Amino acid sequence: MPHHRSRLILWAAVAAVALGFGFPTESRAADAKPPNILFIFSDDHAFQALSAYGEARNLLDTPNLDRIAREGMLFNRCIVPNSICGPSRATILTGKYSHLNGFYNNSNSRFDGSQTTFPKLLNKAGYSTAIFGKWHLRTDPTGFDHWHILPGQGAYYNPPMIKNGKQVKHEGYTTDIITDLTIDWLKNRDRSKPFLVMSQHKAPHREWEPALRHLGHDNDRDYPEPETLFDDYSGRGIAERDQDMTIEKTMTPRDVKLVAPRNLTPEQRKKWDAYYEPRNEKFRQANLSGKDLVRWRYNRYMHDYLGCIKAIDESVGRLLKFLDDEGLAENTIVVYSSDQGFYLGEHGWFDKRWIFEESLRTPLLVRWPGVTEPGSTSDALVSNVDFAETFLDVAGIDVPDAMQGRSLVPLLEGNKPDDWRDSFYYHYYEYPRPHHVRPHYGVVTDRYKLVHFYGPDCDYWELFDLKNDPHELKSVYDDPSYADTRERLTAEVQRLREELKVPETEDPLASGGRRRQPPKKPADKKS
Repeated sequence: MPHHRSRLILWAAVAAVALGFGFPTESRAADAKPPNILFIFSDDHAFQALSAYGEARNLLDTPNLDRIAREGMLFNRCIVPNSICGPSRATILTGKYSHLNGFYNNSNSRFDGSQTTFPKLLNKAGYSTAIFGKWHLRTDPTGFDHWHILPGQGAYYNPPMIKNGKQVKHEGYTTDIITDLTIDWLKNRDRSKPFLVMSQHKAPHREWEPALRHLGHDNDRDYPEPETLFDDYSGRGIAERDQDMTIEKTMTPRDVKLVAPRNLTPEQRKKWDAYYEPRNEKFRQANLSGKDLVRWRYNRYMHDYLGCIKAIDESVGRLLKFLDDEGLAENTIVVYSSDQGFYLGEHGWFDKRWIFEESLRTPLLVRWPGVTEPGSTSDALVSNVDFAETFLDVAGIDVPDAMQGRSLVPLLEGNKPDDWRDSFYYHYYEYPRPHHVRPHYGVVTDRYKLVHFYGPDCDYWELFDLKNDPHELKSVYDDPSYADTRERLTAEVQRLREELKVPETEDPLASGGRRRQPPKKPADKKS
């Protein structure tokens, strides 16, 4: 039976079982309606800050997000090909790596909206399509019947937005506003069509400004510190040592709320000051330095960042309730993810960018009633480069050959194909601003990472063994006992580069138009 014919029968089966009709015949399948898709997306949501993942520090409870995992599937190993906001969004839309979709970095890339994207294909196939919230691709959205987006990074409070090309202004907290807009569109959509709606939050992006109702949500908790908060970067090269993304040196007064946002209303500012100013004055009087100062910043960071997550979790709860109340839940796939992971003090860092775990891994929760077993998990190596293919597959639309990912539908159905990937290619470009993280590429497996750092003053390889070194503190590239692993992964990274059509010489726009050098094959010894 053709693949998409079987998908039609699956849709009908889900609907029929939900209505108590039993399994459908093929004739009934012809009348089946493809599933709706609700894609909820956040910016910089660390998997460590989602309680369904059971992170050891127990930073925050996220009951509504956890509900998606409880009623669907939690992916333990969803990773990204380029850990930075805009490129990740371009990958999701196109199902392609940065070097093929043309969006390498946040500095000067512009998304080519004329290229094929999954919303365009869904729209052409009869889906109503809409996007709300953060877009961050510098050109107007295409492929959507309706769009209402934040310009650039957007603001946390009282955000200007762009509605189908027209500038508008809102008052309130941006996470709440994006949710309101999403629900309003769902209420007024064309009910004769299935829908794709992308509800995309600014939060918890820097500067991590919580909703005013969440100020003090943690009762001035002292948060458990990550083991590597005071990492000295020994055992690794210049790239890890010579970066600019530490809590100690990089965080600004606005990051830690010693400076208030500029666009608060007088009433909002009064509530802001009532919480922060007494605590800020206490901090000033303490005159902290060294590790004590880092710890104070870390705890302020956690209060603010996790406060932003609380609003996202509430938003997810509102959307799930709407689906329940409207009778839409049984035929709607709900997907929650983020554009990449984020550092919550690990290695002394915030931000993302690196091939290392906290940056590389992103949350992925999927609920598909009648198809995905509730409470299931997957350890398969998956990626946001697979999202476009997955959405097209569930809609019964042929996946273009040019897309580079793979549909997650078999995994969601509880079957891991024998030929599922066991290695993954990663490539980060943006340098030197804003955080001075060297360009690098590499290969990731369930246990190892081989990575090449390169640039005008940097050309070396590192190898990490996650089983023996889960915090990635020491490269074993030069260790003779890893010679076979190094040789195997060197061959694998070259195979992946060829398969994915990675150019040997980078586009000058890839690293902001600055000096770059072509990637090199590793020598026998680390240089």
